[in-house]
Amino acid sequence: MTIKTATFNGVATIEIARPEKKNALTQSMYSAMAEALIAANVDNAVRAVLITGQPGCFTSGNDIEDFMQRPPTLGQDAEPSPVARFMHALLSCEKPVVAAVTGAAVGIGTTMLLHCDLVYVSDEARLAMPFVSLGLVPEYASSLLIPALLGHVKAAEKLMLGEPFSGSDAVDCGIANAVLPAGEVVNHARRMAERFNALPPSAVRETKRLMRAPQRAQVRQVMQAEGELFSQRLRSPEATEAFQAFFQKRKPDFSNF
Repeated sequence: MTIKTATFNGVATIEIARPEKKNALTQSMYSAMAEALIAANVDNAVRAVLITGQPGCFTSGNDIEDFMQRPPTLGQDAEPSPVARFMHALLSCEKPVVAAVTGAAVGIGTTMLLHCDLVYVSDEARLAMPFVSLGLVPEYASSLLIPALLGHVKAAEKLMLGEPFSGSDAVDCGIANAVLPAGEVVNHARRMAERFNALPPSAVRETKRLMRAPQRAQVRQVMQAEGELFSQRLRSPEATEAFQAFFQKRKPDFSNF
């Protein structure tokens, strides 16, 4: 089992549990997370959702081997892939979503945080969105939301150069609420999620809806545009070289492109 789910004291927990692969996400894992989010959204016993990983690692992003064997389809006219179903399930979740991040949060490990409501990171967290280094483009509306949070020049460091950043940087950028010692992150995030048990659930849901509403249509539009280009880029010579270099454990050579 690589995705563990449990509901306790009003909190539906989704735990990424594949430590031997640094919590790299496969298509089946995306499906499991999507199903868990959809179930939590309609369960009256659930007041909040908590997404977490393993000690020392949130997720290293996509499992590259699985990713290449079954490339995701993200465009508007494509049949929804497991990753697209997960994206839309998180985007559509009406209940508050809390994330607890320790260690690495790479690619979608960072971009999914943009669609959570409360985010707590460890002092050991390392976030990165290295899409360009793989010959790809940003996903999950990060090309819209990261510049909106950071401004263009700081966003360019994160998205165009793919520079990693710390948990403290994530707080300064507005991606996370607070940075805590690694051993305290999950328990703190759970306590924050449990606070919704004492609040009127409809008022919480409507407040979330109002907060997200001004950007919702634009987020979906950007996701479609990103997804179509992302799918095209997967077949590009640059991406082919990047992925071959990854499997061959060498630096990619883009000098002839």
